[in-house]
Amino acid sequence: MNDLAITVLLVGTLFVILGSSVWIGLTLSGVAWIGMQLFSARPAGDAMAVTIWGSSSSWTLTALPLFIWMGEILFRTKLSDSMFRGLAPWVSRLPGSLLHTNVIGCTIFAAVSGSSAATCATIGKMTLPELARRGYPEDITIGSLAGAGTLGLLIPPSIIMIVYGVSADVSISKLFIAGVFPGMLLAGLFSGYIIIWALLHKGAIPKSGEKMTFLQKLFESRHLIPVMLLIGSVLGSIYSGLATATEAAAVGVVGSLILSACQQSLSWQSFRDALLGATRLYCMIALILAGAAFLTLAMGYIGLPRHLAEYVGSLGLSPLMLIIALAIFYIILGCFLDGISMVVLTMGVILPTVQAAHIDLLWFGIFIVIVVEMAQITPPVGFNLFVLQGMTGKEITYIARVTFPFFLLMCLMVLLLWFFPGIVVWLPANM
Repeated sequence: MNDLAITVLLVGTLFVILGSSVWIGLTLSGVAWIGMQLFSARPAGDAMAVTIWGSSSSWTLTALPLFIWMGEILFRTKLSDSMFRGLAPWVSRLPGSLLHTNVIGCTIFAAVSGSSAATCATIGKMTLPELARRGYPEDITIGSLAGAGTLGLLIPPSIIMIVYGVSADVSISKLFIAGVFPGMLLAGLFSGYIIIWALLHKGAIPKSGEKMTFLQKLFESRHLIPVMLLIGSVLGSIYSGLATATEAAAVGVVGSLILSACQQSLSWQSFRDALLGATRLYCMIALILAGAAFLTLAMGYIGLPRHLAEYVGSLGLSPLMLIIALAIFYIILGCFLDGISMVVLTMGVILPTVQAAHIDLLWFGIFIVIVVEMAQITPPVGFNLFVLQGMTGKEITYIARVTFPFFLLMCLMVLLLWFFPGIVVWLPANM
């Protein structure tokens, strides 16, 4: 069989098994086993055992369950209430007023969570009832929250960055540093859109409440101190070189436990729920990573990545056209798979092509994170859409429609990164 026929057979098998509701990790392993058994000389069983053990025992991957656990602990604290009280006085005079708490709150929580869904859910539980009570329009409230919730993937520490770093053999610490400026810029684009929207719909935004003096605002900002200390301890330990990403994750867990205890939200029940929640989520991710590692090995033995890279190279695509094609590919793929599955499923095939085009893998990692963010708000498998559907009871098509302007802002962000790559690479190169 030629490469095209093998590719069609394996992709078809993949979607058939996925359509049968088999777990994604087992599906990837099954497709890899079929590919190796039929189209390579190496015994599939031996390769599966060695590869899955090797991928599961990676020291770098240890950071992933720790950051997940940290997010689960913080999810059960009073952090969200404190953030709202600290942020609200500073944004009340901006066009859009308290709508900016969605963006700023998600930006801050993203720096201690690493999960898009956790960021969206935590901030949404705080802002949605409050903004609805104050009479803010439902469409822009939900849309801004869905868009800003995706910052949980871009602003370090980020679970998807850890997954990409392991898959592409790129420094996770450098990925974290590289995500800072793009994350701040994207948050700025979101807030800028809210300002423009508010100026065009002046009657839609309720008037702000009582005016506060500068000193009163500073006094209310004391509620931000705990979260800022936690962010400083996690990211500061990485950027200063005192800790690796894995060690910083351990610092974050200890810090979140201390914060939870200080807020009197740490109990045996909350500790147990956070630990079990992190264990369940990590086991799912680890199974996907193990299956993807085996699939990557199988594709290597079959030779599909090399042949695909040669085919794409023969098309004569410029690097920009390649990036545009990959962005479209990942957006379409995001309609059917979650972000982690997208990354681990495709890296083995995509990376040789990207390297052949002389695209910086550090820059490409941030690009991947942004297009995966887009997938978080594209139906039918947009995780943020599911989160908001459960919180608001709205149809997923309605949520996708009100979120679409923020999807377009992410497209703009990809173009800005391409034409100004220093947004990504300058900070890691100068740390």
